[in-house]
Amino acid sequence: MASPPHPKVLVIFGTRPEAIKLFPVVRALRQDPRLHTVTCVTAQHRGLLDQVLAIAGLTPDIDLDLMEAGQTLDRLTARLLIGLGEVMDAERPDRVVVQGDTATAMVGALAAYYRKIPVAHVEAGLRSGDIYHPWPEEVNRRIVAPIADLHFAPTETAAAALAREAVTTGVRVTGNTVIDALHWTRERIAAAPALAADLEAVAARFAGKRLILVTTHRRENFGDGMAAIARAIARIADRDDTAVLFPMHPNPNVVGVMDAALGARDNVARIAPLDYPHFIRALELSDIVLTDSGGVQEEAPALGKPVLVMRDTTERPEGVAAGTARLVGTNEDRIVSEVFTLLDDKGAYSAMARAHNPYGDGRASIRIAGIIADAFGL
Repeated sequence: MASPPHPKVLVIFGTRPEAIKLFPVVRALRQDPRLHTVTCVTAQHRGLLDQVLAIAGLTPDIDLDLMEAGQTLDRLTARLLIGLGEVMDAERPDRVVVQGDTATAMVGALAAYYRKIPVAHVEAGLRSGDIYHPWPEEVNRRIVAPIADLHFAPTETAAAALAREAVTTGVRVTGNTVIDALHWTRERIAAAPALAADLEAVAARFAGKRLILVTTHRRENFGDGMAAIARAIARIADRDDTAVLFPMHPNPNVVGVMDAALGARDNVARIAPLDYPHFIRALELSDIVLTDSGGVQEEAPALGKPVLVMRDTTERPEGVAAGTARLVGTNEDRIVSEVFTLLDDKGAYSAMARAHNPYGDGRASIRIAGIIADAFGL
């Protein structure tokens, strides 16, 4: 008699950060002989997503290719709901896995709910407490929470945030899968340095200077906030002992403001967005990270790099509590002051660089795959 088919797990993602944090999970799921794993990308972000897929050696089983230039959030949401619904109707998965806080994650959970398919949420429980910071990510996460029955919280703090919302069943603290991705990628770079060799010219150009790695692209900072960030970067770059490495997001709300403020300074390298191995190499080269993004708040502490977060709130308070990260907002003078303090005060720098990394041990994905398989009673 033929053995029953393995339970089918549908893993859905659409952006670069999701791909980074889910490729170790997909690898772990596919290594578990109890499961049949199918991947679906929405390509909410096409080019940046494809970079990660190529490095991870991951070819999606289904590609919806939904990216459009200038797409509104409501149009994207509608297209995601229809597209993912059709995928679920065709694939009939036994479980859906989503990650984080994107429109893809939120709509993937909603489409599964409409079909009474159980949902597992990777990186569950992150909360800033402000529905407009980060926007729309804070609400995306909150929508997934009551739908999911498995909540993979990266930290105890995230699990406690879920408990405050009366979400206690199915919550497991696993660590953050970005640490898994970071370790795997560093091992790949060590074995094949050419994967991240394009930054060696920048390293040589700025040899002997303190390198500030900048990433900024948050919607809520567009306008006055981005202009203040640009002026702060200009002032930081005016120091003789510093250099700025700035992989610039292609959004016109970022590029235009930075063009106006930074001009053609010799000690500012404004470069195209980096693939993941080159970004990890950039972190290794840097002395300080200045960012308004989310995942960098987790990756930089794992490498002992102080992180100054250009936001007023964060859904990753563990780094702040541990001392590896500090909220500095978008006030120009505050950003400059905090960077200069780290540059000039060895004690202040060491306190942040040596602080405990609260985000895990690099085995989160293995734990997650095991819990998913066990949930089927296998």
